[in-house]
Amino acid sequence: MSRSIACIDYRDGKVFIAKRQNKGDMGGRWEFPGGKLDEGEDNVQAIEREMMEEFGVKVTVGDKICESSFTHKDKLCYLDAYLVTFEHDGMEKPFVLTEHTDYRWAPLEEIPTLNFVDSDLGIYPAVVKKIKG
Repeated sequence: MSRSIACIDYRDGKVFIAKRQNKGDMGGRWEFPGGKLDEGEDNVQAIEREMMEEFGVKVTVGDKICESSFTHKDKLCYLDAYLVTFEHDGMEKPFVLTEHTDYRWAPLEEIPTLNFVDSDLGIYPAVVKKIKG
């Protein structure tokens, strides 16, 4: 069993998404950024570490949006999604990418039309519900 987190920063009508490097099962696809919890970490610690490692940015962790599960390579995986706020939007001062090839702010309605990772499409309805109220 593995536990992962997804980070949702929503501002000015758009949500932050990132494009994975072209490697692995979901390579080259868009996602809500996040990652796996390391041994002994809680969700907040994992979010703070992952966003610093992947984008070089500090975040403030907000409400938990939802939790879900999925199977990957015959292994049960758990995913918890959280609202986060990056210390800046990565536009004037670009983020430093270590695990992604691109990032952008996309309208929520555009997410289902993109080549998005399956696990994040699974939490998309809960993200919309939380953001749109």
